[in-house]
Amino acid sequence: MPHPISFRFNSNQCIWTPSHKMLLRPHYFTLKPFNLFQTFSKNIFPKYKFTEIKRIGSLRFSSIMASSESTAVSTQNATPQPLQVAKRLEKFKTTIFTQMSSLAIKHGAINLGQGFPNFDGPEFVKEAAIQAIRDSKNQYARGYGVPDLNSAVAERFKKDSGLIIDPEKEVTVTSGCTEAIAATILGLINPGDEVILFAPFYDSYEATLSMAGAKIKGITLRPPNFSIPIDELKSAISKNTRAILMNTPHNPTGKMFTREELEAIASLCIENDILVFSDEVYDKLSFEMDHISIASLPGMYERTVTLNSLGKTFSLTGWKIGWAIAPPNITWGIRQAHSYLTFATSTPMQYAAAAALRAPDSYYEELKSDYVAKKKILVEGLKSVGFTVYPSSGTYFVVVDHTPFGLDNDIAFCEYLIKEVGVVAIPTSVFYLNPEEGKNLVRFTFCKDEGTLRSAVERMKEKLPKK
Repeated sequence: MPHPISFRFNSNQCIWTPSHKMLLRPHYFTLKPFNLFQTFSKNIFPKYKFTEIKRIGSLRFSSIMASSESTAVSTQNATPQPLQVAKRLEKFKTTIFTQMSSLAIKHGAINLGQGFPNFDGPEFVKEAAIQAIRDSKNQYARGYGVPDLNSAVAERFKKDSGLIIDPEKEVTVTSGCTEAIAATILGLINPGDEVILFAPFYDSYEATLSMAGAKIKGITLRPPNFSIPIDELKSAISKNTRAILMNTPHNPTGKMFTREELEAIASLCIENDILVFSDEVYDKLSFEMDHISIASLPGMYERTVTLNSLGKTFSLTGWKIGWAIAPPNITWGIRQAHSYLTFATSTPMQYAAAAALRAPDSYYEELKSDYVAKKKILVEGLKSVGFTVYPSSGTYFVVVDHTPFGLDNDIAFCEYLIKEVGVVAIPTSVFYLNPEEGKNLVRFTFCKDEGTLRSAVERMKEKLPKK
């Protein structure tokens, strides 16, 4: 891969600083203004020149001005141009998690918004990653996963669901569950296909379906129990329905789909020849009932993609290790898309993930016990503050009604909560096709240490008056 090169300019001189390790100092040379840019323009941007440094996407470069007449660099009078984005992504802004976390940093707020733990994963998993690095397992992994991790996924899936799968043909390792979702959608959904979502939903679902050109239909889960309206689901299915994308335990509500609900979904899918994409990343965080994989129901494995990851269960969200489980004929499409998204996932972390998935049952029991205690602190605290708190059977999220505090909507409330109280929550309206349906709800997370949870509750008791 080419080494990055940074440039510094004044009107007469270009200072070129290559980062190649064999070049030990900057090299200076003089160019006529924009000769270097003319070289770029000839091959890449024939009608543009670069002026004011901005960040667009993940590439840092100068903002583009469609003028080829001036030959002088000007950062004083440049007119910023609109960001360029494909129409399928025009409606999507910076993610709500980025927005709220940025505000949290600015105002020194306690972040009970974004779902990442403020404590670290287990030592035995980290040590396994370190050992893999020391053992020189640092080059590209096999595209669909290192054999040891594929086998560990299959072993864990058998233990959890009772299903025996082929690790070589039915497991695809991805860069987090978000990429597993993307590879599944892009590999199996055609433009114009209908896909049914249960709102509120994880925000990447809608964005990725839009990239695939799918037609999205939403079925709204409503408080207090967020139960599935089966008749409404049945009415939404048409001859163009390709898949149902579901998530249990459910983010953001904490709902777990019951066996009766899953059986109803399964019956509709079999009857109408529909696929199911089942996001189960919170399967080990089920508190009040046992988690059921819909793939384990009769007739469903052959039409289900089961999606999961390491991050939530082992408090290692930054590792981005996920996987998709599906029969070979469906796995083919997933792997085709995965090959051109990331191709392969971090090699040493895959070996460590295999060690993690083989953890003894006691690890999962302690994990659940720890989160039950954290959940109790937050739920009781939120009730004492004055929120209407809705039941959460799984995940590490709790949804509440914020309207007792007199703010117009969820976004206004969350901004007030950050700026005036010093606590972060996530507005849920961004998780609906119709934002109005979520304007009264906000989401808190309890994947934080107990001291942080207690401090957040105390701040709200002190500074959040009911109106």
